[in-house]
Amino acid sequence: MSRFGSAGAVRSKPEILNAFMRGVYNWMSLGLLMTAAVAWLTASTPAVLNLVFAQNAATGAYGPTMLFWVALVGEIGLVFYLSARISSLSASAATGLFMAYSGLNGLTLSVLLLAYTASSIFQTFLVTAGMFAALSLYGLTTKKDLTGMGSFMFMGLIGIIIASVVNMFMQSSAMDFVISVIGVIVFAGLTAYDSQKLKVMGESVPSGDETALRRGTIMGALTLYLDFINLFLFLLRFMGTARD
Repeated sequence: MSRFGSAGAVRSKPEILNAFMRGVYNWMSLGLLMTAAVAWLTASTPAVLNLVFAQNAATGAYGPTMLFWVALVGEIGLVFYLSARISSLSASAATGLFMAYSGLNGLTLSVLLLAYTASSIFQTFLVTAGMFAALSLYGLTTKKDLTGMGSFMFMGLIGIIIASVVNMFMQSSAMDFVISVIGVIVFAGLTAYDSQKLKVMGESVPSGDETALRRGTIMGALTLYLDFINLFLFLLRFMGTARD
């Protein structure tokens, strides 16, 4: 009898797709859990917090330390490395790098727990989760090809990056508001588009290639993780309540 991988019978295309998408959402959820845990531990542990953020004695405000910038550069490097080398990495290496990225992201995002109240962060997370679930479900079930929308949203993402850099110098609250609105729209659209793209990817996973399945789920988890985190961050600009 033919086998699927080293253990288990050959699965049908629907079974492979289900296993693929289930793996994507499971790993994405674990990545988010890792990020939340590291953020909470960093913000609640003064010794660790002081390594990442230095507090101004006069104003009480927190600013990034060298470790913060090292972690941020490490995050960017891990995303590019995973994207470029995913086909040659072992399943365990890809998984480890994704979880390392999630942990580093928690380290840098821990400042949110200092800037916003816990209740507003939790409320924003719930809204983000609801939006994400609805948009992802739409992407998985719609018969409409979302490729055109994905390209348009990607151009919007480039625009957000450019506008954000410009606004670093202009410090315009009006532009910041516009960027936030566009950011929510862009990552809402990308969530639906990426979900549909991952469904197509899951349908094309070679039968019997357990390693390809695992690699694909990790890359898919990273893609949706980034959509979720960015959607959350833009929504937090509207829903977040600043600490006194």
